[in-house]
Amino acid sequence: MASEAPPFWWEEPDWKVLALSPLSAVYALVAGRGMRRARREKIQAPVLCVGNFTVGGTGKTPVAIALAQQAKRMHLKPGFLSRGHGGSFAEPHVVNASHDSARHVGDEPLLLAEHAPVAVTPNRAAGARLLLEKHGCDFLIMDDGFQSARIHIDYALVVVDARYGIGNGRVIPGGPLRAKIVDQLVFTSGLLKMGEGTAADAVVRRAARAGRPIFEAHTEPRSTAGLAGKQFLAFAGIGHPKKFFDTVRDAGGEVVLPRPFPDHHFYAEDELTELAATARAEGLGLITTAKDAVRLRHNAPQDFLDRLDVLEIDTVFELDHMPERIIGETLDAWRQRKLRN
Repeated sequence: MASEAPPFWWEEPDWKVLALSPLSAVYALVAGRGMRRARREKIQAPVLCVGNFTVGGTGKTPVAIALAQQAKRMHLKPGFLSRGHGGSFAEPHVVNASHDSARHVGDEPLLLAEHAPVAVTPNRAAGARLLLEKHGCDFLIMDDGFQSARIHIDYALVVVDARYGIGNGRVIPGGPLRAKIVDQLVFTSGLLKMGEGTAADAVVRRAARAGRPIFEAHTEPRSTAGLAGKQFLAFAGIGHPKKFFDTVRDAGGEVVLPRPFPDHHFYAEDELTELAATARAEGLGLITTAKDAVRLRHNAPQDFLDRLDVLEIDTVFELDHMPERIIGETLDAWRQRKLRN
């Protein structure tokens, strides 16, 4: 089972944050030094990283998919690099969406693999070489890995959730930040504010003062057919389940029973039995996220899957030309890198 982010990470700092501040200071020191001193292998292709400042879901994966689709429109052949949360492959592995399970490769790589080849490995340089040499990719998109990459990033797009921002602004374990903002902004090429809300405004202003371009986007359901007026037991094992419940409501469904689970949660048989029995007893439909659905694909009973609605979402940029600009600036940075070398 995936661990759940402490609620106090997303609240005003309290005594728990104060008690953890010495550990946060050590973590911040190590993380910042690691980012500054990391030896980054230069890959023979443009590398675009879609990352975030914090632990937890900010909507990176739909953004990475939207950028891959734009790359295809620009006649590029994108490939994804992912560590694969919970994946079990020791060597770089290219995901087979038809046969691989989420337990072996992670849930996000299975979603990405529906759009372009995905190499799953902690060794992103080895994964990059596999995509370039064996699968003909000429444009690489890293899903996460902003803080820990050991390859050169030509463009780092950092996604920040407008509703949750950077939480209490503290570094792990006192808060959700993976390193101090000042250390992370040094490596940030552009900031993408995702969704509606004001929680991210302070970090957006800080990024703007540092001269980083600010983009905006939101997510929309791919289809709302059959949702209007329908009552649901909605369940989700993602970074911020409440965002999913609100999306169901925005799509016209009524969330009668919301059931949040930890991010990347693998559902046990008794949990699925209880969800199905409760929904049946209350006369409710079952609905979940696309990320949860790929985790259920190989271990949920077929009758459970047959009655399950899956709400898929797409990233929509506020300005249509923004994805093309991001891809273009990545290509420009790569060309400059080649000239310098």
